[in-house]
Amino acid sequence: MFAKRIIPCLDVKDGRVVKGVSFVNLRDAGDPVENAKFYDEQGADELIFLDITASHEKRKIILDIVMRTAEDVFMPLTVGGGIKTLDDIRDLLNAGCDKVSINTTAVKDPYFISRAAAKFGSQCIVVAVDAKRAVADMSDATGEDWADDQSLRDVRLEPSAEGLRWAISTHGGRKMKLIDAVKWAKKMEELGAGEIMLTSMDKDGTKDGYDIELTRTISETVSIPVIASGGAGTLHHLYEALAEGKADAVLAASIFHFREFTVKEAKEYLKSKGISVRL
Repeated sequence: MFAKRIIPCLDVKDGRVVKGVSFVNLRDAGDPVENAKFYDEQGADELIFLDITASHEKRKIILDIVMRTAEDVFMPLTVGGGIKTLDDIRDLLNAGCDKVSINTTAVKDPYFISRAAAKFGSQCIVVAVDAKRAVADMSDATGEDWADDQSLRDVRLEPSAEGLRWAISTHGGRKMKLIDAVKWAKKMEELGAGEIMLTSMDKDGTKDGYDIELTRTISETVSIPVIASGGAGTLHHLYEALAEGKADAVLAASIFHFREFTVKEAKEYLKSKGISVRL
């Protein structure tokens, strides 16, 4: 049995770690490299940097952070935010990150994932899936230019379909796409993604637990690892995502960053509940 992973996530803006809700009311929360060192000492399995000001001009900031982190921290590092080209991926990997997380660019051009996987290997391509429960009225949701592509049409979310469904959301859950999140995750795997970072936008920031049904549904649909994200508030929530949601890893931010729990405490708790973790 593979050990389950605990992954802290840090939002980085202009070279500093920030905390807020949906990127609003941001406040400074320290140096990203020092935060990375802290989590490395705590025994985190991986770390994710989310570059929330990833314009072309500021890309050099996150590259510098990655390089400085890679010098002192030896756990795997994933960087997401604003990745638009293969050159962006190459620059991040050359700077020292191990994996990149791609969201918006995959939605705009699914075949970007194929090109990225072919050039750099599936092992370093993570597709971030921001999922939100579909509602009866999806009239405000938008499709994509590739919707009529015969090899991609099966991921389209049909508003008339019955049953529990999740759509892809963008812009912090405020905009919906006519894309079935479950089928999308499977398609991303087929196109070369090596991992899915799954965020429930319904649960994100609530601290009342992950969307277990969503997590389990996608974990059972794909054969690549799934990272559960969105809603962690207690150590039991981590357990639920791994045991009931069948995730391979859990991502959390606030509960670790504000020292509500340490990574070590989380792992000891999970081990006591029968979950295989690296101590």
